[in-house]
Amino acid sequence: MNQTDIAQLRLQNQQLAATKFTTKKELVSWMGAMQAQDYAMAKWAIGVRLPGSTIDSVEQAIRSGEIIRTHLLRPTWHWVAADDLRWMLALTAPRILSAMKSRHRELELSPPVIAKSIGVFEKALTGGQHLTREALMNELEKSGIATGGNRASHLFLLAELEGIICSGASEGNNYTYALLSERVPESEKLPREEAVARLVQRYFTSHGPATPEDFAWWSGLSATDARKGVEMIRPALISETINGKTYWMTDHPGLSPLSSNRVYLLPAFDEFIISYKDRSSALNHHNHVRAVSSNGLFRPVILVNGQVAGLWKRTLKKEILNIEPDFFENFPASALEALNTAMRKTGHFWKKKTEMVLPDR
Repeated sequence: MNQTDIAQLRLQNQQLAATKFTTKKELVSWMGAMQAQDYAMAKWAIGVRLPGSTIDSVEQAIRSGEIIRTHLLRPTWHWVAADDLRWMLALTAPRILSAMKSRHRELELSPPVIAKSIGVFEKALTGGQHLTREALMNELEKSGIATGGNRASHLFLLAELEGIICSGASEGNNYTYALLSERVPESEKLPREEAVARLVQRYFTSHGPATPEDFAWWSGLSATDARKGVEMIRPALISETINGKTYWMTDHPGLSPLSSNRVYLLPAFDEFIISYKDRSSALNHHNHVRAVSSNGLFRPVILVNGQVAGLWKRTLKKEILNIEPDFFENFPASALEALNTAMRKTGHFWKKKTEMVLPDR
């Protein structure tokens, strides 16, 4: 196995090369959690892995509560299957909350202020209400809780990590919040070690081949948890060592032969790129600075046979989806048909015809 093989196996395990699932809930559960920072693009992260799906079908899964968008892991926004949310939150939230304490003191978010804000959220959302961030900020202000200076962001984050609020149904292009207790039923609590083992298994099944360091980065858990988790499920894992680094996975499905070029238009912050501490199997050092900014912005990328070959932008019009590719090097003519197919799939998701727009030089 070499670095190219790692990228090819990740394409398969991340359900990009082909998928075994038909529902959004099954896919998200398989992935463990999927970063969902960019709300519109995060829907495409699901769509690109479920051929034939549309934005409406993803919206329906959100509306029904099958998948939830909330803060987990590192932390940032993630999609998570409703069945997995509570045990995953119980595992990852304490470490995040502990790390936030000093910032809360700086923002003067004392325990009484936090408790009062949670009360505001509960009162406003009780009874199946789904309200936008702006509407809830207005409720906080009316209750005498200042929301400026990044205070609002931390109050929302705290309420999510405490299991009070989570995502509601979309309202146009805006996301909303709802009460977690009304969206996700109570579930059996897992002992911490069992939760670590379960999360490790999900990660190496869906994201492997990967290293414990990759898992620690993705999950936000400690390096010690990562090593212990691997040891707990080691009988279910296989490994490959490349250049002195050991990669783990739960199965080796065998590499699908590349009978033709495969092109994918991946969204910003896609799991194929962001979920590894070491991304060199798909993104070389020279191009990394173009795909990932110095302040951590992961741009939408064009993937050709498992390798990042460029960036792309989308512009939604009434009936047309304009796609502007920006290749790092000359795009191989042999892959043009695959690029057109990828564009059509992207257009189908947003229910629009696609047109390619060449970038200005």
